[in-house]
Amino acid sequence: MKLSDISDLSKEDILAALGLATKPTTSERLISTLGFFGLGALVGAGVALLLAPSSGEDLRGDLGKRIRRFAPETAADAPNGRSDRGRETEASRPTT
Repeated sequence: MKLSDISDLSKEDILAALGLATKPTTSERLISTLGFFGLGALVGAGVALLLAPSSGEDLRGDLGKRIRRFAPETAADAPNGRSDRGRETEASRPTT
């Protein structure tokens, strides 16, 4: 091993050779904590929607409206304006 080989080593290389690692910075810990908090908030909101005291039909209708609002191309991709189960979508219903 030459001196030039040693000078090319980084701090992480030396610590890895010793079986050690650098301590995460405060900002790295904060970012990961906020990420997990946000993920937990999304999961909690989904569970709250599913466990809300409303009838199943109301809940399905509400969730369907929210999904169509965020994914409008899904209704356009359904063949003949019907979903996979053959139910009519709002776009295929005749207006009265």
